[in-house]
Amino acid sequence: MIAYIRGRITEKEPTYVVLDVGGLGYEVRISLNTFEKLQDNKEEVRLATYLQVKEDAHTLFGFFDILEKKLFLHLIGVNGVGANTAMVMLSSMNVRELKEAIASEDVKTIQKIKGIGAKTAQRIILELKDKLLKEGVDAPASSTGGGTAHQAKEEALIALTTLGIPKATAEKSITNILKKHGSDIGVEEIIKLALKN
Repeated sequence: MIAYIRGRITEKEPTYVVLDVGGLGYEVRISLNTFEKLQDNKEEVRLATYLQVKEDAHTLFGFFDILEKKLFLHLIGVNGVGANTAMVMLSSMNVRELKEAIASEDVKTIQKIKGIGAKTAQRIILELKDKLLKEGVDAPASSTGGGTAHQAKEEALIALTTLGIPKATAEKSITNILKKHGSDIGVEEIIKLALKN
């Protein structure tokens, strides 16, 4: 599995980018949300990735952050939702909006996405609502940019649970660290402090 790819953008379209990595050009499928976040990036970029292997193709999907990748993986785990449909969903709404729509069982909002019918919308809600609520669906982020603190918290939580720390213990530890050190603390520092406790 290719977890991420780092390279210089040589070609950029709303649905894909080509990254030059050591002289090799990797075509990476992206959502419109990722495309917009890459707008001002002319330097080297890093995308979280998912490699889909089929008989007739190997397709690399890229995400600006781990939260988008995680939601993509949830979506493709739903029966009847393929990778292309998941990318359309992530292009139609940002991660927070889509999570909120699923958690609040907003079938009409999900149905507004091209290619999503009532049955598919209901199936997505049925299969993902509890998972998303367990992960924590935040209130809408303020325009002052509170999303980065939430992103750091999420990334630290994923890292700590991957290291074998129980989710409840990790969440409590991260909350205490953020209270003590403030929301400007980086992911690496959160993880280090949590592992010391």
